[in-house]
This record gives sequence, C-alpha cells and structure tokens, in this order.
Amino acid sequence: MSAADHLSKTIPWKREQVIVSSVELSFPVEPSKASQAEVVAAGMANPLAHLPESAWEAVAGAVINPEAVAVMLRPTAQEPTGLLLEEHVEGATLRNLNTRVWLSELLPGIQPRTGMEVMDIADPQVSGTTEDGEPCAVVRYRYRDLQHLQDHVWQTIHSTLAINSYAPSILARKVTRPLIVHPVEFAFEDGADSFTTLVVRDGITRLASAWAVLAGPDAEAADTADLMVQRLFGKVPAASVANGPRLAAVRRDWRTTLADTFSEAKVGDDLEDRGIYVAQTLVVPAQIAVGAEGHPGHLLAPEDVFDDAMRSVLASVHVEFKAWDSAAQNVEVATRALKRVIQLGDAAVHEEGLKVVYGLAVGRIRPEELPQRYGDSRLPGTALWRGIQLVHALTRPELYNQLKDQAKAIKGGSRMSAKGFAELLGPIVDLPWRSAKKAVAKQARNAWANGGVLTRDVLGEWDPVVTDDFTTLVEPALAGNAHARCTLAVAGGIALIADKLLTRNVGSSLMASREKGGVPLRADVNAVVEGLSAAENVLGLWTLALAANRFRADGLPENAQSVRQLVRLTPDGSQAPYVHLKVDLGQPDRIARDGHSVPVQMFEWDVVSAHDSARAEAAVKEHFARTFGRMPQPAAASGSNHENPGGAANESEPESAPEPPEEPKPDDVSFNAPGPEVPPGRRAADLRRALRAGLDSARLALNDLLEVDRTAGSWPPVMEPDDFDDLGQSLVGLQTDMENLRRNIQGDEQSAWNTEEDED
Repeated sequence: MSAADHLSKTIPWKREQVIVSSVELSFPVEPSKASQAEVVAAGMANPLAHLPESAWEAVAGAVINPEAVAVMLRPTAQEPTGLLLEEHVEGATLRNLNTRVWLSELLPGIQPRTGMEVMDIADPQVSGTTEDGEPCAVVRYRYRDLQHLQDHVWQTIHSTLAINSYAPSILARKVTRPLIVHPVEFAFEDGADSFTTLVVRDGITRLASAWAVLAGPDAEAADTADLMVQRLFGKVPAASVANGPRLAAVRRDWRTTLADTFSEAKVGDDLEDRGIYVAQTLVVPAQIAVGAEGHPGHLLAPEDVFDDAMRSVLASVHVEFKAWDSAAQNVEVATRALKRVIQLGDAAVHEEGLKVVYGLAVGRIRPEELPQRYGDSRLPGTALWRGIQLVHALTRPELYNQLKDQAKAIKGGSRMSAKGFAELLGPIVDLPWRSAKKAVAKQARNAWANGGVLTRDVLGEWDPVVTDDFTTLVEPALAGNAHARCTLAVAGGIALIADKLLTRNVGSSLMASREKGGVPLRADVNAVVEGLSAAENVLGLWTLALAANRFRADGLPENAQSVRQLVRLTPDGSQAPYVHLKVDLGQPDRIARDGHSVPVQMFEWDVVSAHDSARAEAAVKEHFARTFGRMPQPAAASGSNHENPGGAANESEPESAPEPPEEPKPDDVSFNAPGPEVPPGRRAADLRRALRAGLDSARLALNDLLEVDRTAGSWPPVMEPDDFDDLGQSLVGLQTDMENLRRNIQGDEQSAWNTEEDED
C-alpha cells in the first residue's frame, strides 16, 4: 500500500493533542466463506495443530486474511508440518499462528492483574480439554448463563481500564504488539448452547484500550464496557436461536456498522476523527495458539497441559520482565503450585481434601461453606476461619516442602524461605476482605512478606481448635496446648496484619510515636507472632485472642486509619465501625481504660511490646536515657501495672471511644443496597454519572445565584446566613467523603500509572 493510501494528522483526545500516523484510508474487505473453509480444512489436516472443528471455525472467522493463514497451515517440502511457530515453555511446546484479526472477534480472558482482588462477578470455572487423549489448545469457560458471561466481560473491561489505559498510544499508532490469543469454548450451566470464539489471554489492557478509542474521548471506563457488551452480544437471544450463530451475526453486523461509519467519515483523502477511531482499532495483531504438546514426564494431566503452558507464557512476561503487581504474581504462583501438587498425587494428603483447599484458595468455595466442606457443623463459616484453615492446610509438613518445590520451579528460583512462602499466602488469605480493607492492603502484604504468621510452631504439627470465641483458647494455651497456641497465633496474627496493627520490620518505625505506627523495638512479623503465642506470655495470648474476636471482614477498625485520614462524622457523632482495644490483664474483661474509664485503643507499639515485654521495657529505658538523659515516667492512664511497659514511652495514653453503633443508612432505599440483578460495578458506574451530573447542576445553580446577586437589590439577600452555614457544612461533608473514598481506593499514597503501551 502506497503512502498516498495513508493519512497522518493531529487530532484532540481528552486534554491533549495526539499525532496520529499512518492511518489506512481503506476498509478491509470481509473474507469469503470459501476462504474461511480453507483454514478449517488445512488446520484439521495439520498433525501439530490440536483443535476441534468448532475452534478452527472460530479462528477462520476471526482472521482478516484466511488465505494466508491456510498457507501457513499447509505442509511444504521444507516444512512438512506447515509454518507454525514453536514456543517452548516449562513442560510443553506451544504452536502458534502470527496473523491479524478483527477486534470484534475477541473477548477478554480472565484478567491476571485483578486476580488478587475481590470482584463483583465471579470468574467462570476453567477446565482444559483433550483430543484423543492429548492436550488440546482449547480451554473451557463455564458460566452460569449468558448474562453471567456478559457481566464478566463488562467487569473485566471496566476494571482493566480503571487500572490503566493505552488509548492515546493506540490512537496514535494502533496496537503494535501481538495479543496472545487462543480459542475458548463457552459453556453454560443453564443448558444454553455452548459456542467457541477467540479469547485474549495476554494483552487485555490493549484490547480494552482499543475499545476505549472506539468509544471516544468523552467515554469513561464504564461507558467503554457498555459499548463492548452491547456491540458483541446484542439483545438477549430467543430460546430457539443458538448462541454461536447469533453472536457471530451480531459481530458481523457491528463490523458493517463500522464500515458505514468509516465511509461517512471519509472526505476525499481526509478522515474525520470518528473514522480515525475505527481505522486505528478495527484490526489488531495476534499470536493464536493452535497446538500444545506435553513434554515427556510432565507433571500435569493432559487436560491441564495447555492452560498451564499459557500461564507460563504470561508469567515469563509479567513475573520476570514487565511485572504484574507482586500480589497478582503470588496468586498465580501459589495456585499453580497447589494444582501441580494435587496432580502429582504423591502428597500424604487426601486428594479430595486438597481439592477443597484449592477451591478455598481460588475463591470457588465461599467461607460460609466451610462447615459443609469440612463436615463439621461447629466450624464457623467466617472469613477468618477460612484463613486459619488455609494456613493450616498449606503449611502441613507433608505438603509444605512440595509446594515450595513447585513454586520454585514456576518462579525459576533455587530456594524459597519461610518468608518467601508466607508472601505467597498473603494475597490468598486476604481474598474475602480485599475490597473492605484495600486502603491498608499494601502494608498487610508487606507484613506477610516479612514472615506473616508462619512461626516455627505453626510450621510444625498442630490442628486448629474449632471455636467461635478465641478467648476460650487462652487457658489451654497457657497450659501448654500447642493446638490452642497455634490457632491463636494464626487467627490473631491474621487479624492484626489485616487491620494494620502488625506491619513489616522497618527501621523508620523504631521509637516513632505510637499514633504514627511507632514500635519500641525491631522484630520480624513472624517473630512478633511467635512471641505473642508463647505458652508463658499471658499478655500476648490475650492480645491475639481479643484481636481475633473483634476482627471483621467488612471494614477497617479505627486503629487502621492514618492520622491524616479525614473523619466523616454522622449526626449522632459515630465514627468507625469497630476498634481494637489495648489489653490490661488487671481488668476483669482484659480491656485497658484511661482515667475516665474510656477504653484505650491498641496501636502497633502495644502489639510489638506484648511479644517481649522485658525487651521492650529495656529498649524504651535505653532510648530515653540516650535521648533525654533521664528515665521515662511510668504511664498512669489505665491504672494497672500489668500493661505493656512500652506504654511509658509516651507522655500520655491515646484516647479512644467505646465502640459506637453502626452508621445509619439514608432513607432513600435506592441508595441502601444494590438490587439483586444489578452487579455493584454497573451500579457504581450509574452512581458516578449521577454524582457528576449533580455536581454540574450545583455549579450551574451557583453561577445563576452569582448572576442574580449582581442585579438584585440589597434586601432580601439571595442567600441568608443560615443557608450559607447549612450549605457550607454539606459541601465540607461532600469533600470529606470524596477524600475518604479516594483514600479507600488509592490508599494514602497516590499511584501514577504508566501511560505507555505495555504488556498486560
């Protein structure tokens, strides 16, 4: 194609001017059915390509040049098996086609970047397939129904663009790196017809960003997700119409619409902006996996070879080079390692039990199902007990070393310490409360990387002691019962880590103020938990027990909030939903109180001090003697000599309020809870639009008031003093809520996302 067939120009995109280069001025022609049939025939005849006919039809319908693909699949004198590209990964060889495909023929796969997040819509069940007992390059996604699939696609696109968007880069020069793609069979539990199409496994951000360009510069992430779902799925099908043919027709109709848009936007040798959006995104490069061959002696069953090989490809890019978030890497490594151990079959753990552990780890089994799955009606179906059961199962000596070996093989390392293994556990254990406690997730995962709850006793032989009141375990733990001690170590340790009352060992925390996360001495997290759970440590065991009892998975305690956090007071003065309180062994309820009998908040200083009181007291005395030339005065806030001696390092004890009642909800039921059929992600998108529209209306009303004030007389005023006070309080409250929402989503440190086109 000559330079005359291309266009370069500068066009506006949001708040910037984008230089768009080499825009093609011709629209690709739809391939003929005959040329697509050639791809199917050539693929079925190639001995190294392992796909069923339905998958070859999906490949043929997606490529824009089926004649060239058929040539790649046919044998030649020099290449008896065709021109497939080989890629050797751990345990398997993949065979791929490099070509170009229609954007409208691609659906997003499961997004690894959000694998450590709690999502509104559950991922589908994933299983591999075989052909004549050999691995097949097709994965089966099983959804509840077609609506589940649509909601999952919407969520994937929306959440991906909420993390990052390459839209300006793609608008400027198209998608330049091939997407890694393979066929997927979509099956449905409600009995609807299954169908096969191509799914993007790597490059989901590029896929979503291309749709963002099509949606235009004014579209938000939710708008882009709406566009994709509407254009690729159309209306809900009639029961008599098969999903596959209907959806294929919907996609073809969408391309016809794009062709019309392109034609209308073309004016001579120029294109309007909307035509450029189409030209730059209509076709994308893709590497399509069409064959998989397991290496001799490979660990996995044939049906799992292909999916594990694809995950290995993704990990090689995003663990070693262009990394995912470390938590996403850890989820990937840990779940793959566990699946391998299950299929090896030589662990001294019952296979069915391991499958339950795997289901818990990946979120397929919910916490409330614990009693049923473990056959124990006494077992509380809570998020905390899910964490206890997972930590216990994955650290059994008969399983622990095998899991470490497989994790090392996946990561390519030669050794893995207990801290390295704890780091893998962190983003698995926190799955039920990731959303509610995401403001402190970074600190919690750092604490897991610093050893977490993996004490020497926890890595030994013990069994969880089932209870719904962890304080009942203190007495047997003091009597030397290792099962009770380890249960308290894991339960209380998880609670303290999740609620930011136990963080990693860093020098900057040493002797800082307790309100800012200070500690009297330095110690790794697992060492602190080990000290707290020692048989002779009464204060430590009560600290663990009370922290576990108070733990909630639906929010953060007041203790976890940064001192910079804005506090939004409700009319009755309530603040936080719950709070961890300092322990005083001299009180009947073991709760420390100040001189006014108000319970005292617990800080990390108190937790670290409680694990080794004598050492903490000596460290505080030494610090005061060195810094002030005098010994610290004993604190009198709680009136007990049984308190943590580190408390003397502060001039006064921090004040705290008793646990208040929960914040009342607004009267408007439409804002109280989402409807059962509306996923929270879509509801949030609607509410964001309503918020923006409301603020726009408020801005217009204020502008009009200013204009009226310029022409009105001096009396009566356009705004009375009481109105200023009431509206001012409302505006301050709105600003406070906006800032708290930002902190909940972004944490105290704002993240600057890379805007260059990258792998995902």
